[in-house]
Amino acid sequence: MARRGEPAGALESAPPRPFPLAGGRVVFVPDDDGRRGWTMQVDGVPSSHVDLDDPTRLDFEYMRWVGDVLDVAFPPGDPVRAVHVGGAGCTLPRYVAATRPGSRQTVLEIDAAVLDAARDALGLRSSKLLRLRVCEGREGLAGLPDASQDVVVRDAFDGSQVPAHLTTVEFLREVRRVLAPDGVYLANVADTPKMSLARGEAASALAVFAHVALAAEPGQFHGRRYGNVVLAASVRPLPAAALGRRLASGAVRARLLVDVEVRGFASAARPLADPPA
Repeated sequence: MARRGEPAGALESAPPRPFPLAGGRVVFVPDDDGRRGWTMQVDGVPSSHVDLDDPTRLDFEYMRWVGDVLDVAFPPGDPVRAVHVGGAGCTLPRYVAATRPGSRQTVLEIDAAVLDAARDALGLRSSKLLRLRVCEGREGLAGLPDASQDVVVRDAFDGSQVPAHLTTVEFLREVRRVLAPDGVYLANVADTPKMSLARGEAASALAVFAHVALAAEPGQFHGRRYGNVVLAASVRPLPAAALGRRLASGAVRARLLVDVEVRGFASAARPLADPPA
């Protein structure tokens, strides 16, 4: 039986199988450490890690940082309304459901084959608390009412790149429209040592939201490695002190930039915009 607050069916199927699903595009690879952890690869790219026995285990470092933001941005255990742009193995929806029972979540996943693989391998099913939709993310957001969500998470990729239309000021205005006044936007940015993508996305967020934070491994801010940057944005102040302590004490230490520091980081970048119609 699924644990309290988990998406229906999340633990009720057989374990994933380490062979291709969805025409060979999706493969589940076991952790090989005695636990029931699996990495979901899409077109050869690791896209999600899921532990069937522990939905609070966030193995990817950037996902742990996203979890840290959620843990401190809202009262512990309180349910939230969340929409996820990009689904893959639904690691974060499982985490939210386990840590915040009663949360109502929607997953917008453009790739039907990916969502079908998650259903087949992980037993994920739509329910009153978890809606799984095959839908382009921006289109899905457009259909949501104003101020209807506490959290919007963007973790969507086309190969190794975030689709450009999910990075612009126009997209972020749509995110802000659907967020409640105290809502939080979270985005996963995979970037090179120059961090040009993160600077552009930070500039876009600063053009729409009053408060913006960035979290990344310190070496990345120093231009020494490729990796993930987590962007958080809100119209209300973010809990910088509590978040900074969490990020600094994690298994993979992260550095936090907030507001003025983000403005300095993004000062040479222009906000990203949709192409002219």
